[in-house]
Amino acid sequence: MHAAEEAARAVRPTQAPAQPQAQPPAAPPDPREGPPEGPHEGLRALTDLFAETGVPAPLAARTAARLGPGAAGRLRDDPWRLLRVPGVGPRQADHFARAVLGPDARPDDPRRGRALVLHLLTEAARAGHTVTPAADVVSALERVQVADPRRAVEAALDEAEVLALTEEPEFDEEAFEEDAEPPEPEETLGPARWALAEEAAAEGFRRLTLTAEPLLDDATVKGLRDGLPEDRSLALTAALRTGVSVLRGTPRDLARTALDVAAAAAGAGVRAAVAAPTDRAATVLAAADGAAVTSLHRLLEPHDDPSGAPGAVVYGRGEQRPLDLDLVIVTDASALDVELCAVLVEACPDGAHLVLCAEPDAPPPAGPGRPLDDLEASETVPVVTLDAAPQSDPIGTLTEAVRGGDLVAVDAPGREVVIVPADGHEEAVHRTVQLVTDSIPRALGIPIDDVQVVTPTTGGDAGATALNTAIKARLNPGPGRFGGLDPGDRVVVAAPLPHAAVGETGTVTGGGAHGLDVEFPTGPTVISPADASRLRHGWAITIDQARGTPRPAIVAVMTPDGLSRPLVTTAFGLAHRHLSVVQGAGPNLAKAVRDTPAPPRRTRLARLMTQ
Repeated sequence: MHAAEEAARAVRPTQAPAQPQAQPPAAPPDPREGPPEGPHEGLRALTDLFAETGVPAPLAARTAARLGPGAAGRLRDDPWRLLRVPGVGPRQADHFARAVLGPDARPDDPRRGRALVLHLLTEAARAGHTVTPAADVVSALERVQVADPRRAVEAALDEAEVLALTEEPEFDEEAFEEDAEPPEPEETLGPARWALAEEAAAEGFRRLTLTAEPLLDDATVKGLRDGLPEDRSLALTAALRTGVSVLRGTPRDLARTALDVAAAAAGAGVRAAVAAPTDRAATVLAAADGAAVTSLHRLLEPHDDPSGAPGAVVYGRGEQRPLDLDLVIVTDASALDVELCAVLVEACPDGAHLVLCAEPDAPPPAGPGRPLDDLEASETVPVVTLDAAPQSDPIGTLTEAVRGGDLVAVDAPGREVVIVPADGHEEAVHRTVQLVTDSIPRALGIPIDDVQVVTPTTGGDAGATALNTAIKARLNPGPGRFGGLDPGDRVVVAAPLPHAAVGETGTVTGGGAHGLDVEFPTGPTVISPADASRLRHGWAITIDQARGTPRPAIVAVMTPDGLSRPLVTTAFGLAHRHLSVVQGAGPNLAKAVRDTPAPPRRTRLARLMTQ
């Protein structure tokens, strides 16, 4: 399963309805469908439809969550809407359409072409792209036997879920030669949800930059800078004098500097806040300094969508109710996709200062876009890089070597780093279970609750799903009484909840008709039955879900799939006291560290910042 699919969110301020949504709301009721269906009646109708047409029953819940209570009626009217459901491809949708429409299901049906355009762009978004060249979309439509691809694109544009965008060409030296033909603008297409979010993020960054004034006078800033190293002094100055700034450095250096800047600003009367990716990360960061730290999710005040949009979370902070802050410092801001980034800048009032912290060459976010990298590439905001403190501990030494492209052996007399070879997926799973349930608690005295397994992917024979199955069988066997979960299971938030951000982990304590009882770092909460599908088993989670939340012990399961230098660096850097590397990737691990950067993404934010 795609990481972006796991982390799909519907985020928008309650008082700013123009904000983009992560999952489109259900379509308005069609009067021909009769009275609106409740969730139970809707799911029953959908289950019946799938039984009639031979669609696997487990797909019903996922389809209802994506298309809403009236999904069955909408699919009867347009069976190719099934392509909106993650995991459904053109062949399955065509088969379903033939089962629903019979001989009327034709390859040239306008509904098919329209749905395929959105499907292709959504698949590109799952790979991180916010836009795709129109020519690539047309070529892909031809390969799936769409007779008139241009007509299909026009039909998708008419639905307003797809936008056509013109990208002005970049000029190089050859373009200015006397006989050179000027390059033609490139037409691109993007899902409206992501294209609008990218525009909103750029607009917000420009607004904060233009409305910013120094938060403190020069004499006060000079006093705060006295005695600071040059890099820390530059970071403090950028935070207090400019509307938006980027701070790069190692996780430990960033955490220390973020807390110091916030404390210095607050001591001079500035309303400041430090926001971490999860409540657990915020707790760890606050414990190191006693500072006031919160999660970004909680800072934005999430709650249920009153419109009842399926899978939606809305934020109470926005244009009409901005944050009561002068300075916001976000740790691990490289994890922000364009949608959450748009919500964040919309919540910052005019004149507020925003500091975005990230490691150098950090992995891009799980969702589409790469806002932080684009912001830096636009050269419109100051970027301060902290001098890396010398690494004396084995975990830090290994992580910094990997960041530089080298996989080295480190001396770890206290077993801070242990490499565990694994020949194949089966052995990787076996070794991981052994480490979590026995070796690390017994040999190092680190409780199982403080051990987190991370891996590049969800699927596969040694992905997060397979690892969780094996760990549950040893630690907490059970029938999965509550939607596959049992009391005692560790869970991770795979799509945002009002109660917790993506990547937050907790423990199931009970459940019933009222929902699922989960103990999160901030305390107990009840997850409604409709929202429980946003949880997954969480003994093993993807590196994307884990980023920004260090743990005492990390078991990094390295398999050949999905490896890159930024991802490996992030995985190793999550360990605070101990790192076990289950080496199931063979020579591919060293090759990925040496040669494989993060995959490129097609985005627009850097261009939008300079328009």
